[in-house]
Amino acid sequence: MAITKEQIQQAKILIIDDDELSIRLLEEILHKAGFHNIKATMDSRLASKLYAEFRPELLLLDLKMPYLDGFQVMEQLKVYEQTSYLPILVISQEESAETKFRALQSGAKDFLNKPYDRFEVLIRIENLIEVRMLHNQVRRQNESLEERVRERTKDLQETRLDVIRRLAHAAEYRDNETGSHIIRMSTYSVCLAQQVGFNESQRELLLMASPLHDIGKIAIPDYILLKPGKLDPDEWEIMKTHTTMGAELLSGSKSPFLQMAEIIALTHHEKWDGSGYPQGLKKENIPLIGRICGLCDVFDALTNKRPYKPAWSFQRAAEEIQQQNGKHFDPSLVEYFVKVLPEFKEIMSQYKDRIE
Repeated sequence: MAITKEQIQQAKILIIDDDELSIRLLEEILHKAGFHNIKATMDSRLASKLYAEFRPELLLLDLKMPYLDGFQVMEQLKVYEQTSYLPILVISQEESAETKFRALQSGAKDFLNKPYDRFEVLIRIENLIEVRMLHNQVRRQNESLEERVRERTKDLQETRLDVIRRLAHAAEYRDNETGSHIIRMSTYSVCLAQQVGFNESQRELLLMASPLHDIGKIAIPDYILLKPGKLDPDEWEIMKTHTTMGAELLSGSKSPFLQMAEIIALTHHEKWDGSGYPQGLKKENIPLIGRICGLCDVFDALTNKRPYKPAWSFQRAAEEIQQQNGKHFDPSLVEYFVKVLPEFKEIMSQYKDRIE
């Protein structure tokens, strides 16, 4: 959008010059041209404060001044325009090419020697204000576009997570689970992973990947999956294949979150002491994400009703996790688990209504 003459005349202009006559002359030129939003000071020590408060579209700056010279003023003002440029027109009696180049290198956008032609200084002022306004206009448009992109990305992320959870629900419902199990389990996992030191992007991947930990149960026959009593040895061997079946379903993808989901599906039933399945991995040979999700999956299973057992209290389940320190669970993870118990309690409470 083009900048109008009226917009330019409404621009805020700040003058910093130790010469009172010079300030009065500039103010006269500007007032006659229709500019009235003008502030001026002869004390360069006030430059930073005035700039921060006034936020001018243009700064008219002298170089040779007591206290702070023009170069020092420009250095101070850079903090306010870190993602932009300083809208500065230097008007000085200094005529050397070296001074001019130094001023332009320091942040000035134009340089005019005193004495100057009234018409020329006004044209330069108007041109610089127009450029500044156009720059701000483009920056605002870019910020608006970036915000829309962020919102769209967030929507896509939420949609993807919703699809993942619905896919995971297909397996959970066959196992008489509520949809809240995967929400709690994945949220517990992210909470514990944050304590361990996972960064934000790693936690986002974990939030999407962990709901698929039991996706392999889709391949388990109903007579085994829904059996109310204890499984016999042959049935148990079939049940354990949900880990390898889940990993197979998720394998071969280039997607980082599906690759993580494959690892979790395969390893979340491994145990620290090597007594888990399907591979009998021990200690650090179990991927960390498998150890995290395994602990959180067991905790949620303990605190909720199953066909073969009633729900345990939060305290009893937490004590059981600690008793399995070095057996079922990684000792360092158990330490982190104890630290985040208050957060786990909040998560459990948040989704409690969906449990029953």
